[in-house]
Amino acid sequence: MKANIHPDYHEITVRLTNGESFKTFSTYGKEGDTLQLDVDTNTHPAWTGGGAFVNENVGKVAKFNNKFGSIGTKKKN
Repeated sequence: MKANIHPDYHEITVRLTNGESFKTFSTYGKEGDTLQLDVDTNTHPAWTGGGAFVNENVGKVAKFNNKFGSIGTKKKN
């Protein structure tokens, strides 16, 4: 393996939006730096159940089903 090609892997502090923090290892910054999160499990709608909404009627599969979904079904007169 080549020498000196890997980034420095060191301990940093991660600070959540509510002020809590924890230590982890990362290549972010330098030893002892603090990573302040703007979005985390305390604020993101995926975890808080907030106003996020999933629209399942978009995408290629939905377009296909809208266009060809009725093939093979009999129409009632």
